[in-house]
Amino acid sequence: MARRPPPGTIPDEPGSYQFVDADGRVIYVGKATSLRQRVSSYFQDPAALAPRTAQMVEQADHVEWMVVASEPEALLLEHTLIKAHQPRFNVRLKDDKSYPWLAVTVSDEWPRPAVVRGRKRKGIRYFGPYPNAGAIRQTLDLLLRSFPVRTCTDTKFSRHARLGRPCLLFHIERCAGPCVGAVSRQDYDAMVADLMSFLSGDTRPLEAGLEARMRAAADGRDYERASVLRDKLAAVRSADAVRQMQLARPEDLDVVGVVGDELEAAVQVFHVRSGKVVGRLALFVDKVEDLPSPALLSRILAEVYADPAAGVPRQVLVPELPEDPEVMRAFLAGRRGGPVALRVPVRGPKRELLATVERNAADAFARHRLQRTADHNSRARALESLQAALDLPAAPLRIECYDMSHLQGSDYVGSMVVFEDGLARTSEYRHFRVTSVAGNDDYGAMEEVLTRRLTALVDDDAGTAAAGRRRFAYPPQLLLLDGGRGQLNVGVRVLDRLGLTDRVPVAALAKSFEEVYLPGRDEPLRLPRRSEALFLLQQLRDEAHRFAISYHRTLRGRRMTEGALDGIPGLGPRRRARLVEQFGGHGPLRQASREELLAVSWLPDRVGATVWERLHRPRSPARGPGAGTVAARRAKVDG
Repeated sequence: MARRPPPGTIPDEPGSYQFVDADGRVIYVGKATSLRQRVSSYFQDPAALAPRTAQMVEQADHVEWMVVASEPEALLLEHTLIKAHQPRFNVRLKDDKSYPWLAVTVSDEWPRPAVVRGRKRKGIRYFGPYPNAGAIRQTLDLLLRSFPVRTCTDTKFSRHARLGRPCLLFHIERCAGPCVGAVSRQDYDAMVADLMSFLSGDTRPLEAGLEARMRAAADGRDYERASVLRDKLAAVRSADAVRQMQLARPEDLDVVGVVGDELEAAVQVFHVRSGKVVGRLALFVDKVEDLPSPALLSRILAEVYADPAAGVPRQVLVPELPEDPEVMRAFLAGRRGGPVALRVPVRGPKRELLATVERNAADAFARHRLQRTADHNSRARALESLQAALDLPAAPLRIECYDMSHLQGSDYVGSMVVFEDGLARTSEYRHFRVTSVAGNDDYGAMEEVLTRRLTALVDDDAGTAAAGRRRFAYPPQLLLLDGGRGQLNVGVRVLDRLGLTDRVPVAALAKSFEEVYLPGRDEPLRLPRRSEALFLLQQLRDEAHRFAISYHRTLRGRRMTEGALDGIPGLGPRRRARLVEQFGGHGPLRQASREELLAVSWLPDRVGATVWERLHRPRSPARGPGAGTVAARRAKVDG
């Protein structure tokens, strides 16, 4: 465990601290406004710390620190040290290198644009990234008609310079021919500046300048030059039309969207320049440490703007304010060289743009998860690693996962989801309505559901299975329960009672710490966070939870609707069933307007009006089993 330094030796100043293990490796890097207070907070009762934080302190040997002059400098130092050491207990952000950038080699003697991917280099100005390489090449082709800068490699440029003969691009007017001295340095630099101005999103001065020069040439009766300028202006406007999204005002800002779960997140940053979306950045976050969303957003902003290829704008729109927003504003101002506003849009076009960015982040996150799921080799590795980790007799080609859902003991339901060969088999999903449990009893509900499902295996072995239940009786190679030690004990008890202990392996996955509980083991198993096996178990658990919740909501909505329709004069069982069927279910019926109900031709107006009033009357504040009894007791006491 890390040795606690004497409190008096820790400076009460801003800086960065590093936990180091016995081998001298940095395993965690943090920042603090006061190093003394922050570092001392780690040395307390481990039970009071977050599980991963307690594990980090346990594995560390000692703590070191560096003092800086201000909190923004501490934030930058933290980012630099995380980049250098890649600590295992820090949040890790990875670039999605699939997005291409348009780079201009401004440090070259004769700069050139090129479509690039991968890491950023010094001496190059980057624009984008763009959604796909085809769109950026189309834009570049249009721009070369107005700004015929070279696009050839340095080797090709040197060869034609030695030959004294330009390439084909010069003859088709897609290059000004700097290799043979056909353009002056001043004119060439002006073309490069105009090209970068366009790529930055500020096209108004460029278009105004081209239009003014075109009119001047026409007024001077230099019609050939005027036609060339006209074509250049049309090319600029055509290239600008490729940018589909734009704001009403010509503002410079970035929009940050974050979507994820407990383990990972996808980040999208849209770059808006002069009111137009000129590019976007994609990142994926591995949530190794326990961070609330404001602290995670602070880490993301530090990563994005520590060395921003697209620069820092005047304004950054975020879904919520980061941790220590004033420190982050000062950090961004230092990177930009001027003030930067951090804002959370709540309405209008900017809120709509943030929603668009978050939809893109959600889509990227879904593709990121599905990419691992859809790959056969990945699924095979996951099943093999799961077999090894859980000591299963064979790879679990069929896994069944169970979860319970209820609201204060009412509408108790269970769900069973099935994955075969690592993929969901939705046709084999099952719902269960729990009937033998009164009140809030997850263990009793789990026992009923498992008993009902596993009895099918016993009936099939005995030859007494009902017709049509063959698929339901197919034995799983792993029974996964959503929960901890208690749910596991229920599963073990049911399997033992039905004589299936040696036939069906069972495990439980606790959501709080992602721990796997196994029979016969005192301590839970913690799979590596990046392992394919843990990813597969989490998918099963999340799908079972979703399936249970959806069924519970359906039953609850149906019960509430049917209860509200009881006792309405003129609405008997047949009319009620017909009304629900006509509106497509109980949920749509509750959402129907008064006019829609009165428009039902076969339903009397007074009945339709009563139905609407019943469905939209205020609900009683008493909730849950026994709530009415409690309210009555309180009234009796008050009386």
